Amino acid sequence: MIKITLPDGSIREFEGVVTPLEVAKSISEGLARNTISAVVNGKQVEVTTPITEDATLTLLTWNDDLGKKAFWHSSAHILAQSILDFYPNAKLTIGPAIENGFYYDVDFGDESLSEKDFEKIEKKMLENAKKDATFNLYSVSKADALKEYADNPYKTELIENLQDGEITFCTHDNFTDLCRGGHIPSTGIVKAVKILNAAGAYWRGDEKNKQLTRVYGISFPKQKELTEYLERLEEAKRRDHRKLGKELGIFAFSEKVGAGLPLWLPKGTALRKKLENFLSEAQKKGGYEFVMTPHIGNIELYKTSGHYEKYGADSFQSIKTPNEGEEFFLKPMNCPHHCEIYKTSQWSYKDLPKRYAEFGTVYRYEQSGELHGLTRVRGFTQDDAHLFCTPDQLLKEFEDVIDLVLYVFKSLGFEDFVTQVSLRDKENRSKYIGSEENWEKAENAIITAAQNKGLKTIVEYGEAAFYGPKLDFMVKDALGRSWQLGTIQVDYNLPERFDLWYTGNDNEKHRPVMIHRAPFGSMERFIAILLENTAGDFPLWLSPDQFIILPISEKYVDYAKKVSQLLENHDISGLIDDRNEKTGKKIRDAELKKIPFMLVVGENEEQNGTISVRRRGEGDLGAMKLEDFVTYFKEAAKI
Repeated sequence: MIKITLPDGSIREFEGVVTPLEVAKSISEGLARNTISAVVNGKQVEVTTPITEDATLTLLTWNDDLGKKAFWHSSAHILAQSILDFYPNAKLTIGPAIENGFYYDVDFGDESLSEKDFEKIEKKMLENAKKDATFNLYSVSKADALKEYADNPYKTELIENLQDGEITFCTHDNFTDLCRGGHIPSTGIVKAVKILNAAGAYWRGDEKNKQLTRVYGISFPKQKELTEYLERLEEAKRRDHRKLGKELGIFAFSEKVGAGLPLWLPKGTALRKKLENFLSEAQKKGGYEFVMTPHIGNIELYKTSGHYEKYGADSFQSIKTPNEGEEFFLKPMNCPHHCEIYKTSQWSYKDLPKRYAEFGTVYRYEQSGELHGLTRVRGFTQDDAHLFCTPDQLLKEFEDVIDLVLYVFKSLGFEDFVTQVSLRDKENRSKYIGSEENWEKAENAIITAAQNKGLKTIVEYGEAAFYGPKLDFMVKDALGRSWQLGTIQVDYNLPERFDLWYTGNDNEKHRPVMIHRAPFGSMERFIAILLENTAGDFPLWLSPDQFIILPISEKYVDYAKKVSQLLENHDISGLIDDRNEKTGKKIRDAELKKIPFMLVVGENEEQNGTISVRRRGEGDLGAMKLEDFVTYFKEAAKI
């Protein structure tokens, strides 16, 4: 008898070999119809994969993330098949599922693919899908695999890095591809497809290699779902932070300044300052001390920290002094500088924890093709802090940082998120520094803190920083997209590398534990996501311009200035629109600029010491005394 353990802990027994699909049928015919993939003993497989021994089993439908992964990976096969129908000489490379959809990297040789070709490929994909061909995965020897792809240098390179027993092909209809597996039962499940984009992509992400064409697509089991997705895409375009940033005067880029180096305009700077002040106040209450460090550091600093070895390729070229022979790097991280700040004094266990906070600008080289608005830049500011504590203090300090991140998210309307426990790669330990013992202590501390706080967590192996594991906050925005924002990291390694210590109550030297944390992540990325999540309608307390005064004629500009000054004295920020335009047009323009309050002033307002108040999204609120408006505003702007 084979025992199959399901996610709810129940066990089903079967005589002899059984497949996930047969298990599903034993539960209900409806479940069997909807099951499109499965996970057996932690590995995603096809529903027809034989289970030959006791195993854990999770049945996957379209509603599961891994179910979508199998659906979209299978759709990538259909895309590749359809491309070859039109471009038989094209050379295929890889075609994985991604967060939303899939892509396939293709070498079209002397031919090319453009947007006008998308529709014919979509039609061909649906034709091929309607054949309802079964996906069949089978093992192939290395010699036979190399023979099959003798004319494809990309597949050959992939196969050369595999061993006999590791190589599988997947066939459906008249198409065969090198593939690890994880497919839906048949092509007929795919009912709706869309080619979204085609862009250049270097083979294996290396700009020294040939540039291929990356064809992006998405597919669904129902046309209705595709229609809804495309509507969300249109909404995403409307909310694109690059578009909103320009319209609202938040930031800009200049070719002369350099790609990936944002310029913060007055309104964007005001927005940043408000965010910084908000977090600074919270940090003051949490016992943080504020520090500042240079934008460059001696190369020896980053060799000591390990950043030079691990991130040297992602840094800009070093800066050498003309005569002294010194070598400097643009700062890629703030933590080595903060370690040196800790070393400026001798500390006792009674002095700890030390919490150093800095809005520190760092620089990392990104390929020009990878740059994207504020989300991928070459210079960015981290809301960084590093805590140095005793091992006994670690858990409480970590939990306090979790509380700070949750406070930030709640204040800014990010309430849909999961926390990702990012651990080391299970097999490749060469990417990391430090002892096995220290890594285990750090990983256990993160897992325990997350459990104590009741966080909804997922575990990802291979996503840890090179010096320690992380707790990453994955936030969903208004469009349902996931972003990694806040991060907290435990580090036993940098204190060793920098020889940091404190005197314990036994009068002996001890190593502190280091916590790295950034609730926003980076100011640039956070503001980009905030722009798109709010569509530029920031929370009232955060709006760069919280009011605009609209005098109905130039006679009332002086009164408008008095009103503005009084509001500014109450830390309410705004401006005056004294253009020679009709009030209706001024109101429309203010609405487009997403200014929360429009304050109209004329003869009656000046005589009565009032303002006529309009609130964006609510309309006319009537006349108010200035002091009443201040009270109303302060209540509305509470965090």
